[in-house]
Amino acid sequence: MANVNRMNTIVKTFRRHPELAVFVLGLIVAIVATAIETVRLRYANYLVYTDSTIDFWNGVNPYTQKFVDDHGRYFLYTPVFSVLYWPIAALPRWLGPFVWNIANFTLFTLAVFTLPQQYDKHKVSIYLYLLLVLEQSVFPFQFNIVVAYVFLFAYSLLERGHAGWAVLLIMVSATTKVYGIVQLLMLLCYPKVLRNMCLAAVAGLALLMLPALKVGLDGLVPCYMNWWNMLAQHQSSATYVSLLYAWPLKAVLEHYRVVQLLTLGCVLAVFFVRYRSWNQFKFRATALGVLMGWIIVFGDSSETHTYLIALSGYMLWYYVQERHTTFDKVLFWALLVMFGCVPTDVLVPTSVHNLLNGKLMIDVYLYAMVWCRMLWSLARPAPRLISV
Repeated sequence: MANVNRMNTIVKTFRRHPELAVFVLGLIVAIVATAIETVRLRYANYLVYTDSTIDFWNGVNPYTQKFVDDHGRYFLYTPVFSVLYWPIAALPRWLGPFVWNIANFTLFTLAVFTLPQQYDKHKVSIYLYLLLVLEQSVFPFQFNIVVAYVFLFAYSLLERGHAGWAVLLIMVSATTKVYGIVQLLMLLCYPKVLRNMCLAAVAGLALLMLPALKVGLDGLVPCYMNWWNMLAQHQSSATYVSLLYAWPLKAVLEHYRVVQLLTLGCVLAVFFVRYRSWNQFKFRATALGVLMGWIIVFGDSSETHTYLIALSGYMLWYYVQERHTTFDKVLFWALLVMFGCVPTDVLVPTSVHNLLNGKLMIDVYLYAMVWCRMLWSLARPAPRLISV
């Protein structure tokens, strides 16, 4: 009888708090996935993070071809990453993977459910939409989960007036995997711009100096040069999941830096032309969604898992729209299928995924359409805007 009452209490709690129910469901999957991959020794990304960090603190350069040969993949993160990651790297090999995945899964969940109050009615929907993509990132121990939730946390902090903490998070992201640096543009939309920019410069400099704790001031430049050279080698070694590599555009877009600069120029032009809208909530959410999408769909080393960042930005845009056209709704469900269902082996055969997303890159083209749609809505004033 006691067990039945306890079960009824749990069911009632989940009904009152659906966000708790979906979190527990996702967490169970994350724990099981981590256990399976760890037991099978299929946690290569975790080993890359950990071994590179240990190498750094032992005075061994992790940005070498030998490291790539030994681990089957590149270490692409900055020396700052190796400093900040040390508490995880110091954990036993059987424990570290669980701490890494469970912490990141929980923090991403928290980032979604602490979005500004304008999203209160949609937070469960946003979380459920992203859950499959999130789990796909948990399985291979991806760092893009961190990048995604740092974007969301920083955005929420800025909206709540806690710019100092937001700037620190932005600079942690920017000095570990660069992506986060685009969020600095959003500081123009909030009060005390000059103070926040100066704070960003100080925080960025302090973070970039952290590797000196090991290599000394004289070793900083060579350390960062090693990282930069590895980035260039990695980019030229494979085909990635972005518009720059999508068939048949790849043959046309050989000068990918030009494409990146032109598209970024379009975003900046729209952003500054609409400067009178910087104080409007809807504009800020849309602008951040566009920026989070741009770094992925026009990235020169994007992977399928990395689209967790782009889709998180898309959610910010989608749920501040007063209305959705049929085109919007079709794209909404198409993206869920192509990014959530098709890459999931238990739902869709690998051969189908390889054809649709690997060869034809339908997922990339779909997101590119969504990105253009977001940019268009950023450029075109809406009939009714939400202000704070």
